[in-house]
Amino acid sequence: MISQWQLRAAFAARLSDMYGREVPAYTTLVDVSREVNEDVLRTRGADAERLGSISRVTAERHGAIRVGTPQELRQVARVFGALGMHPVGFYDLREAAASAVPVVSTAFRPIDTEELARNPFRVFTSMLTTADPRFFDADLRARLEAFLAGRELFPPELLTLADRAEAEKQLPQEDAERFLQLAVQAFELSAEPVDKAWYETLERISAVAADIGGVRSTHINHLTPRVLDIDELYRRMTERGIEMIDTIQGPPAWQGPDVLLRQTSFRALAEPRALRTPDGTVISGALRVRFGEVEARGIALTREGRTLYDRLLALVDQQAAAHPEADRSELARTVWEQHMPRTEQELLAQGQAYFTHQVAPDRPRDGSRPPAGVVDLVKQGWVRAEPIVYEDFLPRSAAGIFQSNLSGEGSRNNDHEGTAYDAEWLSGAIGREVLDPFALYEQQQNRSLAQVADELQLDGALG
Repeated sequence: MISQWQLRAAFAARLSDMYGREVPAYTTLVDVSREVNEDVLRTRGADAERLGSISRVTAERHGAIRVGTPQELRQVARVFGALGMHPVGFYDLREAAASAVPVVSTAFRPIDTEELARNPFRVFTSMLTTADPRFFDADLRARLEAFLAGRELFPPELLTLADRAEAEKQLPQEDAERFLQLAVQAFELSAEPVDKAWYETLERISAVAADIGGVRSTHINHLTPRVLDIDELYRRMTERGIEMIDTIQGPPAWQGPDVLLRQTSFRALAEPRALRTPDGTVISGALRVRFGEVEARGIALTREGRTLYDRLLALVDQQAAAHPEADRSELARTVWEQHMPRTEQELLAQGQAYFTHQVAPDRPRDGSRPPAGVVDLVKQGWVRAEPIVYEDFLPRSAAGIFQSNLSGEGSRNNDHEGTAYDAEWLSGAIGREVLDPFALYEQQQNRSLAQVADELQLDGALG
């Protein structure tokens, strides 16, 4: 029998192999990431593995896919449910992007700490917001929804196997092999000719809309390895002649703790595609929609820490607008050094980040009683605090990556009121609760604190 985590690991590996064949520059990205990680490990030793073992970091991937309708999103949820992956977080890229990106998103990922350690594969999944009149007028919406209703992204056999794997938490080897074959095939780039006129109609609204609703299949949009030094990777990729986007999205590089998520990518490549013209002729063309992303993960911030992060980003925006000639990354670094806690201990003391806690084996043994608060327990050597790695995404960073790989801004009619989508709506659309990432991190932290309180025989809960 093949367990869910084994299915997840095998699917991630096969998807990576497939995407490497389709987009050879992705293989270069993986190779350079591995080189950088090995160098960082040699230089920093055990400290390099503070946010995950090198085996986990090396195997780690996040994928990104795009679908058109709630029904397609429900089917995706069934496929990922087979792999022990749950929808976590709601991201509205319509509001995070300056250009036209008419999607809302969630991320399917494992949520159990042990499952994340085994294989943390996650898939950022975006759905087209066809009901938003800022992007699609009534006529185009009707045509688009009719087109989407007429396609099948996932064969019934795949969905049946997925439901069985989710219900039973495993599959027999033969069925597991069939599931993996069908699942990987579902995300391969189709050779079916693309309707040129229809694709271009949607592309005038948004290149993202065309990539979702202009074709009769879905495909992996990008696959992302994890790297321990994203600035060094950016430099090495550029040295190899691979064109990178202009910036690294997310927090700046600085001397303090790495928090949340930093991302960058090589630019979307022109890939040969067959195009069908209005008279039925099939011609050779090229579409530029897929790119190679890479990420560096930091410490998960609490709600208070996230509020601080968002405030600092707004401050950087203000300063960049006031000083357009200045280097934005330098401005951001200065802002971070002025306002962001400079050590993990400060993040802990200010309640800005999440940690797991363990009783220290070398704690005081002089008969004294431990202090009551977690900060003092750590400071006085009773307890060790280990940062919790951020497993999720940032809407502004995701939108920034999308935008950096678009050939045009698209169009958006702000005379109309945008249609409301939120986590509750998305939960109903998927038929599964979209989980709150903050709650997941808090539960992980609280479980460790309860264990500490029990081991040290402390009265009352730690917090």
